[in-house]
Amino acid sequence: MITILQWTTLAVCAVVALARVPSALRGENRSIFGVFVLATFAILLSIDITYVEVDSWLGAENYANLVLRFVIYGTVLLAGYRIAKAFDARKSIRLIVGPVGRGALSLIGIATVALFLLADTAGTVTGLTTLPSRSPENATLIEWYAAAGRLYPSYVAACILPATFRAISQRLPKAIRIAAVLLTVSFASTAFGSLFPLIPPEAGAVKAIINYISVLCLSLGLTLVWVSSLMASRSVHPLVRSLRNSEAPRVPDSKHVAR
Repeated sequence: MITILQWTTLAVCAVVALARVPSALRGENRSIFGVFVLATFAILLSIDITYVEVDSWLGAENYANLVLRFVIYGTVLLAGYRIAKAFDARKSIRLIVGPVGRGALSLIGIATVALFLLADTAGTVTGLTTLPSRSPENATLIEWYAAAGRLYPSYVAACILPATFRAISQRLPKAIRIAAVLLTVSFASTAFGSLFPLIPPEAGAVKAIINYISVLCLSLGLTLVWVSSLMASRSVHPLVRSLRNSEAPRVPDSKHVAR
């Protein structure tokens, strides 16, 4: 099942990224194009065959995992900011790209690098957390490193969840509400990642399933809004246009939606 999720998610992200190339070249919302490109790269680095190949180029010290962490940070930052902007969630925007958000990203980024360098990571192992333990201290460093890697995505997800959840019950076009459901599932799954240490080792596959469901729902949610914008006229609801164009629309009240 994990293999199916991996390749399905990779296919969705790669196809949508390629489909968005023309609009990105026209300067239409390149940040969303960036989300799909980064997500595609992140999934590639999560697959054994590509992870091993890339890490071998980097010295077989699991530096590919460190690269993966920062690719995920970039994906979550771009996706969270763009979605918050589309839903006119000003508080979420401030928390993601304001002083608090920048401080959180800086501290977590420094901690990620520091913990990785302190740990003994020799020997390519996809996921790194399954690396054979050389000592209790090293195992603890690896666990802290993994926890740091989950912290920033969980933070951004917690910032954006109220906006996507609120949109589900608003008087918005059906496609937008379905997209809001998918995005809510995605960010809820991401936020749940902070609880991964509570999942017993024998149920480790559950973590991978949650991660891929999160990425898949994010991709499908963004794709649904984008496809809806392509099928609609220029007078369509501004929230639909927001993920196609570079403007930052406000979500109108029910009176404006009804017109």
